[in-house]
Amino acid sequence: MSDVSTRRLTDDLLRPLLHTSWRFYALVAFLGAIVLMGLCTWAYQMYKGFGITGINNPIFWAFYITNFVFWIGISHAGTLISAILRLVNAGWRRPVTRCAEVITVFALMIGALFPIIHLGRPWLFFWLMPYPSNRQIWPNFRSPLVWDFFAITTYLTGSVLFLLLPMIPDFALVRDRTTGTRRRIYGALALGWQGTPKQWHRLESAMSIMAIAIIPVAVSVHTIVSFDFSMAPVPMWHSTMFGPYFVAGAIFSGIAGLIIAMAAMRKFLHLEEYLHPIHFQNLGKLLLMMSLLWAYFVFAERLTIWYGNEASEVAVLNVTQKGSFAPLYWTMVVCNFVIPFSILSLKKLRTIAGCVIASFGVLIGMWLERFLIVVPSLGHKYLPYSWGTYRPRPVEIMITVSTFAAMTLLYALFSKFVPIISIWELKVGEHAAETAQERLEHAIGEVRP
Repeated sequence: MSDVSTRRLTDDLLRPLLHTSWRFYALVAFLGAIVLMGLCTWAYQMYKGFGITGINNPIFWAFYITNFVFWIGISHAGTLISAILRLVNAGWRRPVTRCAEVITVFALMIGALFPIIHLGRPWLFFWLMPYPSNRQIWPNFRSPLVWDFFAITTYLTGSVLFLLLPMIPDFALVRDRTTGTRRRIYGALALGWQGTPKQWHRLESAMSIMAIAIIPVAVSVHTIVSFDFSMAPVPMWHSTMFGPYFVAGAIFSGIAGLIIAMAAMRKFLHLEEYLHPIHFQNLGKLLLMMSLLWAYFVFAERLTIWYGNEASEVAVLNVTQKGSFAPLYWTMVVCNFVIPFSILSLKKLRTIAGCVIASFGVLIGMWLERFLIVVPSLGHKYLPYSWGTYRPRPVEIMITVSTFAAMTLLYALFSKFVPIISIWELKVGEHAAETAQERLEHAIGEVRP
């Protein structure tokens, strides 16, 4: 890259950090108010008890567990996709990786809150932790919540490392561009980075190791989340297929979340020169592939239940596809399959706008899918006399809305203090592209002037 191109790239990607408009403060204030309302609602729930929610016998899992599975699924957008693209050395990944990795960390943080929100006495959440106890009555390792604790903690630790490692050179770049307190803060975050060959070698080695290690961790996390359901003798839950089904759904919703986040960053931070239509087209193809895979899993699950003709499972199948939950079920099918397939299978529709529309549909559909896994099965267990209904109350709806606001707020704050696109990786990619172009323009062995 020429010095002018390098300088322009650096200036463009550091502009959000060094210059702040009133729109940013307005957005932070608006989202912060929603998050604060959610926290107050949670405090009110703790004070009044679960009676103010729609949770009741026999449906003790509802909105909160739905949100838990949804956000853990969204977290697969980043680390898993970024790690795979990094390992296969996909050149187009460079402007995408950090946008994806940030989603992983924040979605995991939000998702991990919901088992605590769902506790009657959330201040005792530390009982999930394996610390020495004289009576040895906790943690109960037969509880899936304990498995979730270990899985999420491991995944969050690995994801934070995977996010922070490639940020070190950019922290050093910001350190050299700032003064005063900001320079000291970024200097501490840069960990003494000077860009020596030894440091670059160690950074690349560490990133390669983390990319390999994080993939099985990410797959195992959502498999363990699926065990929350498949280990229970509940109609349509006790299935060996839930592990790959949940992992596929997690990647599916994660890609959709990544596309929406990238489109928002491209629009509001004016990154049109770095997030190109080709990035959305490639992610759109991945989204289409995962939509087909999701449709296969849903068809296989429904087919085996219909063919098996077990009374309790057929009752749940009927209530979701023909009964009171049918509108939600067919909305899910349209959002997760019909809309993505109709848009993304046609090249002329696989534009940025088309990918965003399909992604919004997928997020709506995948949230409905998690809701339809939880509530109909719990409401229609083996004996009809124990059947029940569920209606969400304002408390649950407010807490759910506040988590989406929290995700947006965290993402906006991150883009304000850290370059949302990895500057050094983009420079490496441009240099590699120039080198490849030179090889194409000059035959091997040709003497250059």
